Amino acid sequence: MKKIFLAVATLALVFSASQAVRAADAERAAGAEAPLSAHSLDEVKDLSRQLLTLANKHDVPAIRQMFWNSPSALIVAKSVDPAEGNWAGFWGIDAVSKKIQDIADGGPVQLYPDYTKMKAVGLTADVAETYIPMNIAVSYGGQDPAPRPFLMILEWVKVAGDWKIASEIILPVPPAPAAAHPGSHAG
Repeated sequence: MKKIFLAVATLALVFSASQAVRAADAERAAGAEAPLSAHSLDEVKDLSRQLLTLANKHDVPAIRQMFWNSPSALIVAKSVDPAEGNWAGFWGIDAVSKKIQDIADGGPVQLYPDYTKMKAVGLTADVAETYIPMNIAVSYGGQDPAPRPFLMILEWVKVAGDWKIASEIILPVPPAPAAAHPGSHAG
């Protein structure tokens, strides 16, 4: 049941993120005033790039400094505890830091972001979201270390004038469904 709930919650989050990106794009196209300036959006994009550089260096203390120091800080990532399910949410700065350290210690990890597809949107004057498609090569939790597609969705909050990561959602992208063979009928 927990796996079904996590799958539904993940799909809802991806849908919500894609809707927010579409809505922000539509607002900009219509000339509507966005809640964040282009400068602020560039700032969270730059911070997202910095995060991924630090992740590839396995610099967990520096990554921890980028996260919101709050019990509400969240990372969604691969779990190695069967009781948590295959993927799980880890709440609070200490749990986030421990999960990141466990992944770094769990074997080689390399992120290959596609910055040409990165999006940043302002949700409010002090909340932003970045969306970054990437390939990740990771062996943590028994994963095949060949690079595979993932999405990283970051929620940023402005805390005392600085952008901090409120949540990092790392989602594996499932393979595309097999194409139907000519002459086959669905249903």
